[in-house]
Amino acid sequence: MAGILAWFWNERFWLPHNVTWADLKNTEEATFPQAEDLYLAFPLAFFIFMVRLVFERFIAKPCALGLNIQANGPQKAQPNAILEKVFTAITKHPDEKRLEGLSKQLDWDVRSIQRWFRQRRNQEKPSTLTRFCESMWRFTFYLYVFTYGVRFLKKTPWLWNTKQCWYNYPYQPLTPDLHYYYILELSFYWSLMFSQFTDIKRKDFVIMFLHHLATISLITFSYVNNMARVGTLVMCLHDAADGLLEAAKMANYAKLQKLCDLMFVMFAIVFITTRLGIFPLWVLNTTLFESWEIVGPYPSWWVFNLLLLLIQVLNCFWSYLIIKIACKAISKGKAGKWNPLHVSKDDRSDIESSSDEEDSVLPAKNPHNPTTNTNGTSGTSGTNGYLTGGPCAEEH
Repeated sequence: MAGILAWFWNERFWLPHNVTWADLKNTEEATFPQAEDLYLAFPLAFFIFMVRLVFERFIAKPCALGLNIQANGPQKAQPNAILEKVFTAITKHPDEKRLEGLSKQLDWDVRSIQRWFRQRRNQEKPSTLTRFCESMWRFTFYLYVFTYGVRFLKKTPWLWNTKQCWYNYPYQPLTPDLHYYYILELSFYWSLMFSQFTDIKRKDFVIMFLHHLATISLITFSYVNNMARVGTLVMCLHDAADGLLEAAKMANYAKLQKLCDLMFVMFAIVFITTRLGIFPLWVLNTTLFESWEIVGPYPSWWVFNLLLLLIQVLNCFWSYLIIKIACKAISKGKAGKWNPLHVSKDDRSDIESSSDEEDSVLPAKNPHNPTTNTNGTSGTSGTNGYLTGGPCAEEH
């Protein structure tokens, strides 16, 4: 184990040329980031998760009930042992051949069996109350951490001149505010990494898992080799839009359509501006070019920048989805009336893995009823599978 640790913490990988770990030991004059500081994130992540449970139960839930958001889930499918066995052991999306076999076995028409499977899939979806509580927790945390980040950064020289991130690097003292900011962000993302397996299941589970893993790696690497200054810029910039998305979801669950529209428009503007504009032109510019000029590259520098580029690829992917669905929502609008909540539960964050848009065996769209989609429900968005197209639409 000692040999593995010595290999992992190789100075020639983590630190610039001619810098050793001994040079970054804490002294009476200055404090520097230490790798063992990161162990603090694990108990704090557990604490954050417990705070979330208390918050959702005693703060978010009363707020939801005050907004007349009920805990009622989707309509339950009638008990049927044969269909339940097929659903749990074989498939949740039976093909046409299996549907015909079940129809003969049960003496049900195919349409009724399709409806049963759709109701059974929907039955596993969380209620609107659960969704609201999760979004309110995330909104509250993102609002707090973004506010803290802005208040902290506006007092720092590297916010106004990014070259300050590299002057005298890596001998840059660690302040208590910077340490708190880093450990708080790392703890939150560790809590998200673990709770992702118990939270509302989304179609982009793998992508979000990759995002959380890349974020945790970036925070960890940048702390260990004291790239913390530029790390604070990355964290604050990426926190800017997340709270607005959660606010749009909350407004949607509460059927406050105008507020929801406003929040989503603000989210889309901030997301695209920060992730496609400011991040590459401001942050990637300093990590790739200014650091090369002032410090020069070394092995962990390449890893750090590759992870930042991976985050940027994900940003481009999500921006593409947001723009694509927004354009689709505009094109579907009538007489210039736009309902952006074809999007505010965007593909990136809030489409359930059990969405029924996959029911390809259902009848095609009825040309005489333009509000009927391929899943046979009125007014549902083809994007989400459970959002209706009209204002203040209910989730089914």
